[in-house]
Amino acid sequence: MKEIVFFDLDGTLIDSSRGIYMSINYALEKMDWPTLTEEQLRTFIGPPLLDSFKKIGMTNETAELGVKYYRELYAQKGMHEVHVYDGISDTLAALHQTKTLYLATSKPEKFAKEIIENLGFSNYFSGIYGADLEGKRSAKSDVLAYALTETNAVKEEAVMIGDRQHDMLGAKNNGLTSIGVLYGFGDREELEIAGADAIIQHPRELLPLLDKEF
Repeated sequence: MKEIVFFDLDGTLIDSSRGIYMSINYALEKMDWPTLTEEQLRTFIGPPLLDSFKKIGMTNETAELGVKYYRELYAQKGMHEVHVYDGISDTLAALHQTKTLYLATSKPEKFAKEIIENLGFSNYFSGIYGADLEGKRSAKSDVLAYALTETNAVKEEAVMIGDRQHDMLGAKNNGLTSIGVLYGFGDREELEIAGADAIIQHPRELLPLLDKEF
């Protein structure tokens, strides 16, 4: 039975693709960089932003500029272009009655807190942990390590829930159980290869699953 639940944000609680794609395209246009396909844009959701810019061929210096431009539009408009997945609100409300919920995201903590507040979800979470703006803490493994230190959570009682391999690997690297979700931006193969301990198709499946032994 898991008493402590760490949730990813993008692709797990919310579909944030519209605002993220908008902000990426804005950055690329500012830099006269070639337009990306939707498949390429999709790969930006989950990993640290700097790494994603570097994977499309940017140098570290150019990628840092890309992050700067991205955040210009994201802070103004992109972060508000989100859609809560079906079943999330009810699931969070139910889990909050018996579990301790935290957010662990590679999105900058500043943005994550504002998004959760705007969605009216703040009361469900006992803490929100994310990346810093300097890029020193951006990988999911690092964010989870930070969250575990801040919360003093018992690893054996904790689980990480996310939609990408980074969430599963971050959990494994920190000694946590992991649950992958299929309604986000990853797929079953990605989650299985990354070592997910369980995989679900709908948020409501979390309620009985978290009361089982893994």
